[in-house]
Parts: sequence; C-alpha cells; structure tokens
Amino acid sequence: MNANFSVLVRRSRTCLAAVAVAGALGLLSACGGSSSKPAGALSPGTGQTLPGTPGASGTGGTVTPPPGTPSTSPTAGQSSAPASANAVTIKNFAFSPAKLTVKAGTKVTWTNTDPDTHTVTSKQGSGGPLKSAALATNATYSYTFTKPGTYAYYCSIHPFMTATVEVTP
Repeated sequence: MNANFSVLVRRSRTCLAAVAVAGALGLLSACGGSSSKPAGALSPGTGQTLPGTPGASGTGGTVTPPPGTPSTSPTAGQSSAPASANAVTIKNFAFSPAKLTVKAGTKVTWTNTDPDTHTVTSKQGSGGPLKSAALATNATYSYTFTKPGTYAYYCSIHPFMTATVEVTP
C-alpha cells in the first residue's frame, strides 16, 4: 500500500506542476503578444486621420497600417525604421529617442517595431493632442506639431513607456 501511495503522490505533484506552468503561460500571454485592440479603440482606415484633442494646436495624427505581407524580424545591426530627426521608433517596450526636439511645423512619425501592440498617447491630464489607435507591428502614427512646447506622452497599453517631444519656435 505504501508503494501505491508513493505513485499517487508523484502523479499529483506532476499534475500540480503542469497546472502551475499552464497558469503561468496564460498570465504571460495575457500581458503581451495580443493583437486585439483595447476596448473602445478606434482604427482609422488607410489614409484617414485621428483628430487631436479639441482645442489643441497641430494637425490630426495619421495612422498607417502595417503592410499586408507578413513581417520578418530584422537581422542584428539593421534598423527596421528609417532614421531621421523627426522619427521615433518603438522597440523593446521603449520610445527611441525618449526625448525628441523639433521645430514648430515638423511632422513626427512613430513606427512600432515591437511584436506587441502600442499606442502614442498624450500624458493623462495634459490635454495634449497625441492619441493614436493601437499600433500593430510595423504600423506608424504621425502628428504635425505647430505650437512650441513640451509634449509628454506614453503608451496607454504599457504606461511605463514614456517620452517627450520638445517643440521649439
């Protein structure tokens, strides 16, 4: 009877470990990798724009969906987004550069190179004009800044992702 009890205990531990692993994987998958949009998110069609906050200065942002062909990961050392003075890359759960300085009238374009969905959203309570839809991999969002100032923004899906655009006259 002692041998039977030992087998049952080993099987119970194995089942418990399998359940724990499955639960952990479920939690991890809920945190990222999902291409679903947050509740209430709007997605403009190709070439359509998202208006800024009423009363904000600047032109409405434009979201460009990713190309219809499947994307591949860039090879080491290669950039998947064009480098320019008015471009921000979203990579490894961060905006790069974290602080961008541009002149008034400059159009800034954000490109999501992460496999996870991100947004470009003005900091809560700032009344800022940035409000992109959820950006899938390789999607872009553009906004033309017309008024000098400091514009703080973040990813509304991952609030720890923050950055600023400094607009000079």
